[in-house]
Amino acid sequence: MVCGLTLCLGDTATFDTFPHLLSSFLFLRVKMNRYDRRMELPAQKQIIADLTSDREEALAKYFSQIHDRLEKIVKFRLDYRLNGRVSKSDVLQEAYVRAAQRLDGYLRKPEMPFFVWIRLETQQHLLDTYRKHFEAEKRDVRKEISFHRPQRHDAGQTSMALAAHLVAEMTSVSQLIEKSQQIEALQNSLNTMSELDREVIALRHFEELSNIETAEVLGIDTSAASKRYLRALKRLKEILQESSYKEH
Repeated sequence: MVCGLTLCLGDTATFDTFPHLLSSFLFLRVKMNRYDRRMELPAQKQIIADLTSDREEALAKYFSQIHDRLEKIVKFRLDYRLNGRVSKSDVLQEAYVRAAQRLDGYLRKPEMPFFVWIRLETQQHLLDTYRKHFEAEKRDVRKEISFHRPQRHDAGQTSMALAAHLVAEMTSVSQLIEKSQQIEALQNSLNTMSELDREVIALRHFEELSNIETAEVLGIDTSAASKRYLRALKRLKEILQESSYKEH
């Protein structure tokens, strides 16, 4: 028996669990967010002033305040096939170094909110980590683990992450490699969604960004982000229902 964030499921759970899983998952995620009282960052103007006056201390302070949020993002985005090879703490440490190296450029033109910028730098480091482990000639993890490689890495990685985390709700993380065919099948179904729909689901429910932050990341207005989110949820439910039928 495996107990996850949303449900306590038996090891025999299959795709037919997904529709109920989705409803329970989304309900509890909203409920959890409602009572989540994270330390809020100050206004963007104050952050920029602090970074300008004492960059090292201010960057360390504000990075620490959003550390838990970034850890959730890394947990979701980090390729599950790298379990045991790359740790979340290493990714965050390298993301901090990356941000420190690029802070001058950000301060010259701080057009995006600080958190959105740090998230972007963290995601870029994750992409670099993917390339290092999966594309470097000196060591190809794909030789050890057979898996479909998406044509577009960034888009494919989101659908893979969604599929892996949905499957993980029915099994343990250590068994994900064994479930690679199931993940691939769900990933292929998720690829029928538009890239923007996949991203809005990922940002809102797995990275737990607000609607405003989601709009900033996607480069759309908040109203469009909200409408896109509701439409994406409906489409995701349809895909999970279709996937459950294919299993029978």
